Amino acid sequence: MEEGKARGSLTLENFEKKVEVNGREYTVKVLGWGAELEKSQSGKKLLKIRITAEINNVKSDYTITFSRYGRTNTAEGFAIARADAPGGREADAERYSALIKAPTGKEPSIRHMKDGRIKIACYEGHLEGFRRFTELADAIEEWLEETSRRRPTH
Repeated sequence: MEEGKARGSLTLENFEKKVEVNGREYTVKVLGWGAELEKSQSGKKLLKIRITAEINNVKSDYTITFSRYGRTNTAEGFAIARADAPGGREADAERYSALIKAPTGKEPSIRHMKDGRIKIACYEGHLEGFRRFTELADAIEEWLEETSRRRPTH
């Protein structure tokens, strides 16, 4: 019952929130959004959540790509911080963290790769947080159903 009330109950329209990441306060203002299903080159179904936001007066487009992994079919989302973003990769990773934490209430994991890239990782709890927003709920629900390992009972 609670889950049903929460799903799609919020709106990204005019969404603005202050969050703290690594001891620094960020103001996140959502300007645009979208969520669509795509196929990877290998044929895997992906969910892309795209958000245009202004974070501490830096406007940018952010994309988080969710897929299913491993024997447990775990939903995980990833984004890569951009080196060409204002302030470089570290600053972009912090803005990504603020962008994800503001609507979901959960900070993502940040992974520093050997090649210098910074990967931002989201999990099912983040997906559930995004699912509370009307504009994203249908695409998330469709992706979860299409990628579930549960077989329909007939």
